[in-house]
Amino acid sequence: MTGATYDRDARYEAFRGDLLAHCYRMLGSFDEAEDLVQETLLRAWRAADRYDPQRASLRTWLHRIATNACLSALEGRARRPLPSGLGSAGDDPRAPLVPNPDIPWLQPFPDDRLGDPADVAQQRAGLRLALVAALQLLPARQRAALILREVLQLPAADVAEALDSSVASVNSSLQRARATLRAAGPELDRLREPADADEHAVIERYVTAFEAADVPGLTRLLAADVVLEMPPVPLWLAGRTHYREFMERVFTLRGTGWRLLPVRANGSSAVAAYAPAAGTDDLRAHSLQVFEVGGGLVRSCVTFADPAVFRLFDLPPAVPHRPHRTAQSRTPSWSRRRVR
Repeated sequence: MTGATYDRDARYEAFRGDLLAHCYRMLGSFDEAEDLVQETLLRAWRAADRYDPQRASLRTWLHRIATNACLSALEGRARRPLPSGLGSAGDDPRAPLVPNPDIPWLQPFPDDRLGDPADVAQQRAGLRLALVAALQLLPARQRAALILREVLQLPAADVAEALDSSVASVNSSLQRARATLRAAGPELDRLREPADADEHAVIERYVTAFEAADVPGLTRLLAADVVLEMPPVPLWLAGRTHYREFMERVFTLRGTGWRLLPVRANGSSAVAAYAPAAGTDDLRAHSLQVFEVGGGLVRSCVTFADPAVFRLFDLPPAVPHRPHRTAQSRTPSWSRRRVR
């Protein structure tokens, strides 16, 4: 490998995290995004002699290649939703939890795969689950225009070149995309905001209450209109009461003594939950919970109830039990509350 080739590869590689986030926003799948980044870098390497730094920055050029690779991959594909994008909230927290593997569910994004792009804060804000889910509502080219212009903040002329279109056409696509998002509910500016200042403290209290099976303590941390989603289960719940009843059900069915390990996903606080399992002394991977916090309360929790997502975060399939600190902690507090 020549010095020039090494320098070129290193320059391309510096944008891997940036490109990975871009492809993920387009596709809603972390696995597919990784494949498309590899394809993007291969295409860039093959076309290196055609790159003109006078026409576009290297970042813009690479994003143009990535965008077109994603548009090709999206042809004929179904969108990747969250349960809340498929129908109304359920009204029975004790309804059967039946996974639907036929739906191509939205996947979470591990923040540590962003690398160290210069705009890391903006990248994380643009990865919020609600935003990525809302983007899946858009036709592919509108989605690309919105991401390039509003999230990556490329000039309209660069977006037009990336899409082989005109500035007027790009602006028209942006207007239609914004109207679709407004109709769907999410506010684009709110979804791009940095995390709530109190988020870390709120999630710390949530973890403490969860590991103690303290359902009243968990409930006090929830917004009145909190949303709980559990892909690949289509059922989703809304409201503090339903959330509380569901958590009581969880501890009744799965037992207590869970462990929650903090991670970062989609620019938000998240935890990897490990549950007791019969026939083993270890706790087994159960779900990855990604939170949205606002006003010092949990506003939503997307619980990816598929241990396969642990692989995306390089998390172990099992962890040892955490020693109980007191005898009292062996009884869930919501159960103690009902004893008369």
